[in-house]
Amino acid sequence: MSLALEIARIVLPLIVVGGIGVFVILRMKYKSKQGTLGKKQSKSAQNVLDSLIPFGMIVGCAIAVLINLFTSIPLLSTLTWGPGIGFLLGYVAYEIYSKMDESHSQ
Repeated sequence: MSLALEIARIVLPLIVVGGIGVFVILRMKYKSKQGTLGKKQSKSAQNVLDSLIPFGMIVGCAIAVLINLFTSIPLLSTLTWGPGIGFLLGYVAYEIYSKMDESHSQ
């Protein structure tokens, strides 16, 4: 029984984060084919838009390391969950920011 729990604890983060990755990539591919992928007119606003997803992953990784310092959660597990959740939150921020008007985004 403990072997099955250990295997589940190892594989579950990979499955969930992999599902998040596949969801975000397929969603962006669909939006690209439809022509509704977020575009901004100014170069600086487009740079901010393009950097939201990687920034979300970096922040997620940093938060995962901080969580690991203060809890007993294994580092490898937090390093799986952190960037994966950051990837999803970065995509959500990308969607929100791409729908904002140019006057609100500066």
